[in-house]
Amino acid sequence: MKRAHIFYSGRVQGIGFRYTAQNIASSLGISGWVKNLEDGRVEIVAESEEKNLKEFLDKILKGPLGRYIEDADVAWETPSKEFNDFDIKFDYSSL
Repeated sequence: MKRAHIFYSGRVQGIGFRYTAQNIASSLGISGWVKNLEDGRVEIVAESEEKNLKEFLDKILKGPLGRYIEDADVAWETPSKEFNDFDIKFDYSSL
């Protein structure tokens, strides 16, 4: 079991990035979350077996989202096993 903490930058907001990431993660049995950041990046925390996480990262970069990504900063961390599924986090404080 591994944990990937990823920050995607580029034109990654307003294109369905979070929903697409959630669908890919769910199809691979990955738990965690995705959210938009105020600085325009998208942040993902994902936990699963390493091969699933690598496939997840590959599908995001090589799929339709890839053309919007300028940079992907991936850090491998120790999993917390705190997640049951893969959620989209919304920031309601800016509403």
